[in-house]
Amino acid sequence: MEPPISPFVSTLLLFLGMLLMLETGRRLGIGRRARETDSDRSNLGTIESALFAVFGLLMALTFTGAASRFNEKRMLIAEEVNAVQTAYLRLELLPHEQRLALQGLFRRYLDSRLAAYRKLPDTGAAAAEMAEAEKLQRQIWTSAVTDTELPGAHRDAGKLLLPALNNMIDITTVRAMSLQIHPPAIIYVLLFSVGLMCALLAGYRMASAQYRSWLHILGFAVITVVVVYVILDLDYLREGLIRLQTADQLLVKAREAMN
Repeated sequence: MEPPISPFVSTLLLFLGMLLMLETGRRLGIGRRARETDSDRSNLGTIESALFAVFGLLMALTFTGAASRFNEKRMLIAEEVNAVQTAYLRLELLPHEQRLALQGLFRRYLDSRLAAYRKLPDTGAAAAEMAEAEKLQRQIWTSAVTDTELPGAHRDAGKLLLPALNNMIDITTVRAMSLQIHPPAIIYVLLFSVGLMCALLAGYRMASAQYRSWLHILGFAVITVVVVYVILDLDYLREGLIRLQTADQLLVKAREAMN
């Protein structure tokens, strides 16, 4: 699934917004600095610490969730490979002619599955390829149901092959659903909003310095933006820098083994 806004654009806007809020906070702080007492600064520090703690917790929870979904997607690829290989091996229970025909369908099916994931994040092209894979699934299932009842088939062909095919088909639904699972948009809105508010308070606190510290300004903004980008990239794996090509190689190797 494609994100509403690309991770790069989102984090670029966050970076610019944080620089703006840091400068705005600094100017507000300069205007109030002469009227603040030590007691005021102490009270404001408590509020700032609490808000920064909330921001850190929010980033940690969001990052953990994104990393968990990333690992789940990798494991689903391994499950699909196992399901396909098991079903392919159990074709040996069928008569020779029917086995060769189904093996050809399996090769076309796996080619279609690989093509679908290579076309992401173009969801339109990927959906068309997945629809083709679903047609091949139906052909494989229909042929297998008929072939397991032929005289030359192993007596347990139906008991062993059909459940394996069922698992192979079911895992595609799980993988398709995993691509749609993302945090509600309000989570990202909250993350960006709290980040901007923290930048405003950080700028306010920096007003006590005579000159701007670009090291602190850029360090705070860049580190925050990089972490947020990684979170977004983990959630939309086929869109940014973090991809699943390494895990996809399992499917490629399974396809090569069918030649």
